[in-house]
Amino acid sequence: MPRPRIAVLGAGSWGTALAVLLARHGAAVRLWGHLAADVERLRADRENRQFLPGVPLPAGVAPVSDLQAAVGGVDEILIVVPSHAFRAVAEALAGVLPAGVPVSWATKGFEPDTGLLLHEVAAQVLPGRPLAVLSGPSFAGEVAHGLPTAITVASADPAHAERLAGYLHGETFRAYTSEDVVGVQVGGAAKNVMAIAAGIADGLGFGANARAALITRGLAEITRLGLVLGGRPETFMGLAGLGDLTLTCTDDQS
Repeated sequence: MPRPRIAVLGAGSWGTALAVLLARHGAAVRLWGHLAADVERLRADRENRQFLPGVPLPAGVAPVSDLQAAVGGVDEILIVVPSHAFRAVAEALAGVLPAGVPVSWATKGFEPDTGLLLHEVAAQVLPGRPLAVLSGPSFAGEVAHGLPTAITVASADPAHAERLAGYLHGETFRAYTSEDVVGVQVGGAAKNVMAIAAGIADGLGFGANARAALITRGLAEITRLGLVLGGRPETFMGLAGLGDLTLTCTDDQS
């Protein structure tokens, strides 16, 4: 099987962790950052000391600051930037993206200005391309250090989901597939509201009973929202729903 060439757009903690993971699984990865000075430090240090210290970049990760150079000749593009920057990166990508290259993202959230889910933004800016989203209970540091993790890859194109899952799947990282693009995104975005609420409840000293009630009732509300938007009920009981919600509401890293 040919070595996959993947561009990871976004050199924060999560983008770097996914680049490291993909390279460990045999991919040739170009890790793009929008600030040339930061990319130069990555090249020199072979480590993202700002966002993911203590994790060396494998030889298969090449930091780049030129977007066209990052995406030229790749087999997959994985966008890993904050939701408020997603449209701008997608628009920049539209001007340099080679024909036929699928686009996926590991960004969680709605677009702040419009309230759109990110697949809706991608469909506007990058029409006609295979699209996929990666989501689930995953801390960047744990993924980068090889701790066991499982996520969901969702796409309306099952072949695209299976291909992307194959790039990610390994001994300690499990990638499952789904066709419920809406449900996976809603679960990944809305759980942050519940995580903030759980933090407030803990800060007020409300105890474990209140946290458990908040998580279970929060899941019910997230499911209702997801169904209205077109998601499937079973998705919210999976990794991108209950799994992600439980992790972010019960761990100090949330």
